Amino acid sequence: MKKTLLVALMLMLGMTATMAQKDAQIKFDELTHDFGTFSESNPVVTHTFTYTNVGEKPLVINQAVASCGCTVPEYTKAPIKPGEKGQIKVTYNGTGKFPGHFKKSITVRTNGAVEMTRLYIEGTMEEKK
Repeated sequence: MKKTLLVALMLMLGMTATMAQKDAQIKFDELTHDFGTFSESNPVVTHTFTYTNVGEKPLVINQAVASCGCTVPEYTKAPIKPGEKGQIKVTYNGTGKFPGHFKKSITVRTNGAVEMTRLYIEGTMEEKK
């Protein structure tokens, strides 16, 4: 009986220690980037969002999807170890778009404690002169 209780207690302690580990957790340096004003004659602009894994397990970005086809995200595919940094490069292509203000979102899905984060880019494309 004592052995059974001891084994059960050891199992519970082991499970508690395992569950106490923090999941992966993504922390972005910024969530929004403003390109400001740029000309329709140079309609392609790019920004790189940097993030850190502040959790205790490897972080994997499962998906990064833009709100429209004029915005293309490229991201680090390899798992990011705890404490390390990764990047999401976002390119907006205003070719064929009407000049004026725009705001686009990029939805990032991870294996982290917070599974979904939204990033935003915005700016104003001026008409060619």
